[in-house]
Amino acid sequence: MLKNLRVSLVLLLICGVAYPLAMTGIAQIVMPAKADGSLITDASGKVIGSELIGQSFKDPKYFTGRVSSIEYNGAGSGSGNYAPSNPAMIERTQKDLAAFLAANPSVKQEDIPADLLTNSGSGLDPHISPQAAKIQVPRIAAVRGIDAAKLNALIDEYTEGRSLGLFGEPRVNVLKLNMALDQLK
Repeated sequence: MLKNLRVSLVLLLICGVAYPLAMTGIAQIVMPAKADGSLITDASGKVIGSELIGQSFKDPKYFTGRVSSIEYNGAGSGSGNYAPSNPAMIERTQKDLAAFLAANPSVKQEDIPADLLTNSGSGLDPHISPQAAKIQVPRIAAVRGIDAAKLNALIDEYTEGRSLGLFGEPRVNVLKLNMALDQLK
């Protein structure tokens, strides 16, 4: 029994303390920005978000991201995991659809990309599809008085390709796009 306890304690120290500390130390040396959470700072150096966690943008002069059932709370992740037929899911989607259409009156319902009305699995996804960004251009162009062609070029500039050229879909980080939007004249 004492032998089992010692083995458990040694494994706890190796796997629960030494290994995590070693990996964190190596990550801090090899890729410090990613090890610290891929933080995004403004020109003054103030942290305004993470490249990995979405944010809520309610102001009509900004691009909006995906729906988040956890309000982009990075302390946890998750989704409601409702079936498409679930009454709560239908009600939430109809409410979000109505709000999007009210904010974007030039958009037809059938043209709205699904990623603007659906949660990601984690509820933290900071990305939307390029189509989801471009469908918001008329609203932002009108509110900010910026030419739509300039906004579309900005979206193209901030569109990230597939991971390793093979995985996933092209995507746009909403926080980075909105930061660049604020820099436009």
